[in-house]
Amino acid sequence: MVKLRSFRIRIALLSAVLAGGALVGFGLISWWLIYEAKVSRLDAELESQLMRAGRPRSSEGWQSYETSLGQAFGTNGKTAIAILVIGADGNILYRSQQWATDLDVTNLWTSRPQLPPFPSPRFERQTAPFPAAKPPFPERLQPPPEVPPPTPRFATQHTTTGTWRVGAVTTPFTQVAIAVSLNAVTQEMAVIRNIFLISIPGVLLLVAGGAWGIAGSSLHSIRRLTTVIGNVTASGLEQRVPIGTTDVEFVELIQVFNQMLERLERSFKQASRFSGDAAHELKTPLAILQGELERTLQQAEPGSQVQQRLSNLLDEVRRLSGIVRKLLLLSLADAGQMNLHRVEVDLSGLLMEMLEDIELLAPHLEIQTEIADALCVQGDHDLLIQVLQNLISNAIKYNLPNGWIRIDAHRQGTTVSITISNCSKDIAVSDQSRIFDRFHRGDPARTRKVEGIGLGLSLAREIARAHGGDLTLDSPLSGQTAFTLTLPVGL
Repeated sequence: MVKLRSFRIRIALLSAVLAGGALVGFGLISWWLIYEAKVSRLDAELESQLMRAGRPRSSEGWQSYETSLGQAFGTNGKTAIAILVIGADGNILYRSQQWATDLDVTNLWTSRPQLPPFPSPRFERQTAPFPAAKPPFPERLQPPPEVPPPTPRFATQHTTTGTWRVGAVTTPFTQVAIAVSLNAVTQEMAVIRNIFLISIPGVLLLVAGGAWGIAGSSLHSIRRLTTVIGNVTASGLEQRVPIGTTDVEFVELIQVFNQMLERLERSFKQASRFSGDAAHELKTPLAILQGELERTLQQAEPGSQVQQRLSNLLDEVRRLSGIVRKLLLLSLADAGQMNLHRVEVDLSGLLMEMLEDIELLAPHLEIQTEIADALCVQGDHDLLIQVLQNLISNAIKYNLPNGWIRIDAHRQGTTVSITISNCSKDIAVSDQSRIFDRFHRGDPARTRKVEGIGLGLSLAREIARAHGGDLTLDSPLSGQTAFTLTLPVGL
């Protein structure tokens, strides 16, 4: 089985996937950039504080310095801050109580820089033009060479107490490490993440809905084309799809389709006109031939071989006249020109009259009836009789020896339903869909001994549809065949 795919759904899904990928990528990059910006701002403040912590302090001084860090980072006591100071001799000068035992900053400290020796003052005597005029004086001391500022190093460490951002610096006097908890940053990023998780699906729904609407609007021309195609029948080939304000991408398709309809209409009209004209032209010579054969048959010697041959010829001419009459009716039905002389038709009375014919034509069959009273419709009396006679004739022809025929007729709302079923061989599955095709007679083994040309059911269905009803083959049951005729009560 071929799996059908919806172009509109594919457009909506593709738009949602593309937009989703773009939004997810934008969200991840934005989240990362925001996080990096927060960490960079924290590193800048850490660097500033590490530069201040480079000079020696007492224990109380370090404690006071730790207190000032909270105000410097603007945490107001909500974010944990810890400090570790190691002296030049390698001993711990100060360590915060919040300093996590599993914080390792040894890889952040660099080798301790050495202070350059302070230069001793140099005295130089100048040769004075008058040697004893002034005593010698010392020249201005030269400044010591500049020491490059220490370079802080930063790292993020995960401990049992949380995630910390650690900055460390090594000076000639101390090694200082400041750790700031990233819990607040993590919470802020979690809020941003939740905002993305909520907003992105909402945006995706809007994108998918917009794509669905745009695709539907774009496919409006296709829907119109589909509607026209669905309404194309033998009586509706004159329909055309208007171009109007159609998108340029669909103009060529609509033009090709309209041209195809025009060709079909022209060909169908030619075929209908030919079949109708041919049937009409054959009526007169056949009527004349039938009249001459009847007159010649009356003049022939009774019981002679000539009379027998004339009788056989007359039967064939009558059969040919019936075929022509049916072809003419079918051509009129195809052209939508089947004229109906509508009168009130009592279907219950017609069925009761036909029961007498069944008893005469097939006395060996069991007749079962369930016919409601006063089943009246507005329709063509002669054509409806032809439909019922065709169904009953088929029920007799295709019955089994000592079989049965059942007629059910009742009213359902504004519809009259007549079901005629009979005992028969099973209809092949391949023939069920073609049983109303013209000149189709089904399995030759089943129809070998049955007269007919395969136009009766096709004509009966066209007559039923011309009345606003239908003729259908019921779901076959084993050992029986059933046809249901439905007609509206009135128009």
